[in-house]
Amino acid sequence: MPLSLTVDQVASLAPDAASLAAGKKLAAGRDWSNVGYDERALWGECKGSALYQVRVDLSDLAAKCSCPSRKFPCKHALGLLLKAAANPAAVATVDAPDWVADWLARRGAAAEQKEKKKADVANAPVDEQAQARRAQQRAKRVDEGIAALDLWLADMLRNGLGTLAEHHDQSWERQAARLVDAQAPALATRVRRIGDIPRSTPDWTRRVLGELGRVALLTEAYSRIDTLDDALRDDVRALVGWSLKDEEVIARGSAVDDRWLVIGQRVEDDDRLRVQRTWLLGLESERYALVLQFAAGSAPFTESFVPGTLLRARVRYWPSAHASRALVEERLGHLEPWTGQSTGYSGFDALLEATTAALGAQPWVERVPCVVRDVRPARHAATGWHLVDAAGCALPLAARDHRRLLAVSGGHPVHVAAEWDGDVLLPLAVMSGNSFERLSA
Repeated sequence: MPLSLTVDQVASLAPDAASLAAGKKLAAGRDWSNVGYDERALWGECKGSALYQVRVDLSDLAAKCSCPSRKFPCKHALGLLLKAAANPAAVATVDAPDWVADWLARRGAAAEQKEKKKADVANAPVDEQAQARRAQQRAKRVDEGIAALDLWLADMLRNGLGTLAEHHDQSWERQAARLVDAQAPALATRVRRIGDIPRSTPDWTRRVLGELGRVALLTEAYSRIDTLDDALRDDVRALVGWSLKDEEVIARGSAVDDRWLVIGQRVEDDDRLRVQRTWLLGLESERYALVLQFAAGSAPFTESFVPGTLLRARVRYWPSAHASRALVEERLGHLEPWTGQSTGYSGFDALLEATTAALGAQPWVERVPCVVRDVRPARHAATGWHLVDAAGCALPLAARDHRRLLAVSGGHPVHVAAEWDGDVLLPLAVMSGNSFERLSA
């Protein structure tokens, strides 16, 4: 069948541990009937307190169940996927029943309506004078917010770095809140993060200086934004907090059609939002792409990306001097299994050269994605865990439990997907032979 997921990959779709446990129980049970699939969908009926109809669109793993659960995917959808992943040969190829065909038709119609609505919005008449007036008012507020930030930072640094340890977290939070009020939310987030550094590690002064230097460079660049080229101007505006709608990205960004390997995924909490970071690597273009998704509370993310699978798609990059963030404009086929295709950097020298090029183009790049071939984990008594490449070059690993990485590699060379922040590598996945093991959630 076209479902190419492993049991572990299906498990990564679960919204929580309880749903996964319930899904596993259902997958192993005998409550299923009318299980089948075609080139578009997987479906089945599960007997519980009622007979629940479950269907999964194989193009994007969107699921629909007639149960009342508010979790997505629900335990029944997880159970069906787990059942199919564990024994694909047991799922029959049959014609889709009406309740599946109708759902697929409604999904297709909704997608068309969504595209039509986007086109209508894009073609709708715009009050250009009002739009320009709002932009001018916001620009004035941003300018005032940045000026106040520069003054505050100058006063603080004038008293010396030692005083930073005495500043309460609330003072950084107040400055961040003022930047939010000034409609510079991205800069506010950067300032808030700096407030977490003092006293956090022995080398906190070095880290604070580096971050303050990047903030100073950003505010100076924003003050001279009219002198920058278009791509860098887009970066500076985005780093301060000006955003682009998806339609603008599609209209202005560069597109790449490729088979994209989902090399890693992390979910981080940002205030009341959950942020999902998914890294893709084009097997033909050898370009990396970062897909960001946001969800409030326990709400599901809009799209499903499963580490260790291949996605044939058109990816559209945000305008940037170093294009990294992207959206999936169109999926061009079903998910495919990764079968051990060789890709990525041959060693750390190549990664560091790529990092240098990225920072040369856009000096606020914080994390560089990578797949590095033939590296092995090693532990130094004084400095902790490292990855060592075939040439003997070593880079430190982030402080965390690396026993799974060690277990998968057995101490032998493997391919590792990771994020490099200039100080440490954060492993996301390890590839050995045809196996793909996710390391970071």
